[in-house]
Amino acid sequence: MTAPSAVDTLGPAAARRAALAAQGFADPLPTGPVTRRHLVRTLHRIRLLQLDSVNVAVRAHYMPLFSRLGTYEPALVDDAAWAHSGRKPRLLVEYWAHEASLLPVEDWPLVRSGAKREGWWRHYGSLVDRHPGLVGDVLAAVKELGPVGAGTLEAALGGPARPRPPGASWWERSDVKRICEYLFGIGVLTTGTRRHFQRLYDLPERVLPPHVLAAPALSEEEAARALIRRSASALAVATEPDLRDYYRLGPTRSRRAVAELVEAGELEPVQVRGWRHLAYRVPGARVPRRVTGRALLAPFDPLIWARDRTERLFGFRYRIEIYVPEPKREYGYYVFPFLLDGELVARVDLKADRKAGVLRVPGAFAESGVEVPRVAAELAGALREMAGWLELDGVVVGERGDLAAPLTTALP
Repeated sequence: MTAPSAVDTLGPAAARRAALAAQGFADPLPTGPVTRRHLVRTLHRIRLLQLDSVNVAVRAHYMPLFSRLGTYEPALVDDAAWAHSGRKPRLLVEYWAHEASLLPVEDWPLVRSGAKREGWWRHYGSLVDRHPGLVGDVLAAVKELGPVGAGTLEAALGGPARPRPPGASWWERSDVKRICEYLFGIGVLTTGTRRHFQRLYDLPERVLPPHVLAAPALSEEEAARALIRRSASALAVATEPDLRDYYRLGPTRSRRAVAELVEAGELEPVQVRGWRHLAYRVPGARVPRRVTGRALLAPFDPLIWARDRTERLFGFRYRIEIYVPEPKREYGYYVFPFLLDGELVARVDLKADRKAGVLRVPGAFAESGVEVPRVAAELAGALREMAGWLELDGVVVGERGDLAAPLTTALP
């Protein structure tokens, strides 16, 4: 988009502080136990929790709340996402938002409106065309048995239509599993609950609250504007591609929604010094004078999941190396950036060794120019807090990285 003739100019430090405030890092930690009220307030800021199957340290959807609120009971998230009672109604539902995510149940009509770009499940459409009867069989079985896993469905339907060959990778799924994922992708199925992180499919009408199911249908254009509003609120200062990426909208629809919100006065353009593209912010977005405190950030935290934006905001180049062969990894398998007083100052490779009862740090690395003794002391405190939250007895630091020795010294 072309910048208007007169727009505010924002320094990169102010843009960074605004982003941190929008994500909840300028708020004080709770003084008492973390409750549902804290969960709701945090979700109002960040809008969604990304899911990921990697469990080497902690599941991705649990960590953003710990990063912002400190020690809390993970059951708080489990109950909000995969259980329902009159006293504690379900707050979250699973769907493909940024990636596979937990998002507020009220946002279901937005992500199911057609405003989002079509996802990877479209490749299973040819399977549906070849086996239309299998769709009806799966839905009938889910209706009878749900919430139910794909393996149970395969058995109920007479075994997998495409048996997994010996040594097959996890993505070589049976036709029943593919149909389940296709139906999940188009919103005909959702997750009723999870067992050992396995998705158990169910019908949306048995999962979502009645007021959500009865909500008036939105046009794709209305839903796109609503999703961009949420992105803008969560990001504070963001380019159009940043706004688009939060919910994975298509570029044409995103650009139109941004232009319409600017025209309506709900977004205002702003130029951030050093950024190549024009940015946008919600009028009146908070820009604190300083941000203090510390937090370990999971690789899929919404503050840093967009790697290009992370580099623009923090001057911090971050890549996840899970799929990089071990000898070629620069920092490690599952690396957590360390946020201290509004800057990303270090990164640590983490592993929860539950058998030994310790949080292992195979590698620890300081960013250039930081005050290493202070970073090591603060990081040691953050790691002890994380170990305690994970019910581990201590922290064990390996030898990789220039921060390993100072961190070892800082730990008791």
